[in-house]
Amino acid sequence: MGKLLYYELIKTFFKKRTYIGFLIAAIIVPLVEVAIKFEGDRFLQVATRRLQEDFFFIGNLFNGWFVSYQIMNALWVHVPLLISFVAGDLLAGEATAGTYRLLLIRPVSRTRIFLAKLGATVLYTFSFVSFLGVLSVGLALALLDSGDMIVIENGILILEESSVAWRFLVAFLLAVWPMLTIASIALLFSSFVDNAIGPIVATMGVLIVFLVLTVLPLEAFDSIRDGFFTKHMVLWQKVFADPIPWDDIQHSAIVLGIYTVVSCISAWVIFVKRDILS
Repeated sequence: MGKLLYYELIKTFFKKRTYIGFLIAAIIVPLVEVAIKFEGDRFLQVATRRLQEDFFFIGNLFNGWFVSYQIMNALWVHVPLLISFVAGDLLAGEATAGTYRLLLIRPVSRTRIFLAKLGATVLYTFSFVSFLGVLSVGLALALLDSGDMIVIENGILILEESSVAWRFLVAFLLAVWPMLTIASIALLFSSFVDNAIGPIVATMGVLIVFLVLTVLPLEAFDSIRDGFFTKHMVLWQKVFADPIPWDDIQHSAIVLGIYTVVSCISAWVIFVKRDILS
């Protein structure tokens, strides 16, 4: 199993498509953070314009922590697309390249092959989110220094600098979880088709539909909205509350976990039973 995973990782990380997400993040994050640095305190003033009528802000609140949080909020809808580039290609890519039969004549079971591809998906997702976290936080702190962190979400909260670093670490670890849900959905669609573009489009289609149903203020969806995975994708944001609602985080993690497990099992069943013709 270890060798299968090793070879699958080599195949995954030797594809140019694998680095699209890394390249986009490496371009967007520095551009945005450098632009914010040149904007100076005006960026914070725009974000807190309504609150400044009632509060005085003292200290270095315009810092790397604040900017990193804004980056996370801005990118959480776009990162799934970058994740699906790779996850959607793992199975469908074999069909596109015509290597399915060559792959399956090896003296190993389809289950082990599938688990190796799933393992590669998990490691890629973790590595990409880690890269995004290190880049966004590290560069923001280098450009803008640190300090207490202001959180504007259903009110205003000031987090002491001593408690911010570990919150970001936990937040990025939690951010891996919904991205694994997206990756598993892309892997499921990848098991259906023979073209790597299809799973990417289908995954983003599902994300958009669920996202629209989540944010639309319609009473017809109130009773089932909690079951939409998109409602729980920002569970990382809850780490920046005080006190941290661990019960809510656990609930969101369970809902996302159900989607992930069901998608992975479904993809496995389809892959094992599929009649490979090319």
